[in-house]
Amino acid sequence: MAAPPEMSEADQIKTFKDFLVQYNKLSELCFNDCIHDFTSRTLRPTEEKCTLNCMEKYLRMNQRVSQRFHEFQMIANENMLALAQKSGNPS
Repeated sequence: MAAPPEMSEADQIKTFKDFLVQYNKLSELCFNDCIHDFTSRTLRPTEEKCTLNCMEKYLRMNQRVSQRFHEFQMIANENMLALAQKSGNPS
């Protein structure tokens, strides 16, 4: 996880902490959904498939939410810019 050089150390630490929170949330969610039998040290094929599907679905959902948030932010910024230009230029 390479950080841009202009990020401060505090920003890098915050970014890493945010990553760890997301990773732990994903691990716990998929573990609770997919692992039910503790009688073996190894994952069963169904458990492994479930965890992979869970992870892929979670990451796709997270990417989609981020994309929608970015689209919303762009529209909100365009609206604020248009409003600022409209109020700055009396007609």
